[in-house]
Amino acid sequence: MLYKLIWRNLWRNKRRTLITVTAITFAVVLTTIMRSMQLGSYERMLDNGVRFYTGYIQVHKNGYWDDKIIDNSFRTDQQLLNSIEALENVNAAVPRIESFALASYGVQTKGALILGIDPEKENQLTEVEKRIVEGENLTLEDNSALIGKGLAEYLKAGIGDTLVLIGQGYHGANAVGKYHIKGLVEFGSPLLTNQLIYLSLPTAQYFYDMEGLLTTIAIVTDKPKHVKTIIAGLNGILDKEELEILDWRTMVPELIQGIELDNISGIIMLLLLYAVIGFAMLGTFMMMTSERMYEFGVVIALGMKKWKLQAIVFLEITLLSLLGVVVGFVISLPIIGYFHVNPIYLPGDFGDSFEKFNIEPVYAFSLDPVIFYSQTWLVFMMAIVLSSYPMIKIMRLKPVTAMREG
Repeated sequence: MLYKLIWRNLWRNKRRTLITVTAITFAVVLTTIMRSMQLGSYERMLDNGVRFYTGYIQVHKNGYWDDKIIDNSFRTDQQLLNSIEALENVNAAVPRIESFALASYGVQTKGALILGIDPEKENQLTEVEKRIVEGENLTLEDNSALIGKGLAEYLKAGIGDTLVLIGQGYHGANAVGKYHIKGLVEFGSPLLTNQLIYLSLPTAQYFYDMEGLLTTIAIVTDKPKHVKTIIAGLNGILDKEELEILDWRTMVPELIQGIELDNISGIIMLLLLYAVIGFAMLGTFMMMTSERMYEFGVVIALGMKKWKLQAIVFLEITLLSLLGVVVGFVISLPIIGYFHVNPIYLPGDFGDSFEKFNIEPVYAFSLDPVIFYSQTWLVFMMAIVLSSYPMIKIMRLKPVTAMREG
């Protein structure tokens, strides 16, 4: 009977109810979309910087991360890679050689990041096959190269052209080679697209004169939460006197700090937005209370306890908030879902300004459930706090005065 009374009270004045629900719906839609875009952009940045390059965990020779020279490489074998892959939550152990060389074609020359890879395993980490915009992927037996699209444009080279690489190999050996360009790749990170050259692992080992040696083993896992467990397992099978294990937070601290700083500014913007929306909600609650003062005075004069009337009004506000949240989700979820699948790429000068900071010019959207239930709790908390206004008015209400003024 009580819930039936509450429902009827809401729809006695449809305009008032619709205004209140609309204010809450607007709050949910705006904040949900804004937060989804913010968190989605962070996820994209982490994917470009971590998931699609460093991996969540790497194994190096001690001292390599502080002094990334090719002499700080280590000897490994298939048995070690198999032992790592046998650990729980490890999808793949990706062997790599990472170094630098001068890349030249015609009269153009540019410093390039050389990455010697096992194409099949590398694809599990960086999904390189999906990044190929022209040409074909490497095989382990290939004596060819995949190069970044931006680097190819700078060198004015294309598929089938011969790239000359000049560098320094292991322990000062000369590193010189010619490689046909087999494909062009484009990553979300402009820095990689403009500098990266892939060689097959045997080709890179021959080029740098480091047969049987690696600079890095990158470890693939589905979720960052598994990192601590995997590192504990690695500590049991690796020689800690020779090798070091680094997690993604240690390898990309600048990216994490940048995200945390931007997240603080985003939260401040959300709080300002909530403050504006809170005043709008408070206005509707004040209007609702003012219009019903005569009604409140009558029911109290007839014997209803004030606490019971407060409970009814509180439940009305709670139900209004629930309706607003549900409608807000119904509106925002398809929008977020669409842009999650189809991110917004920034064109022209806007995109160029992002690329100058080596940031992919795209606004991605996240479907993380935390976005939705956090907004739900925030809206409900706002409604509960703002409901104190009608509660106080009812507590101080004098029936005769209320009926006379009504």
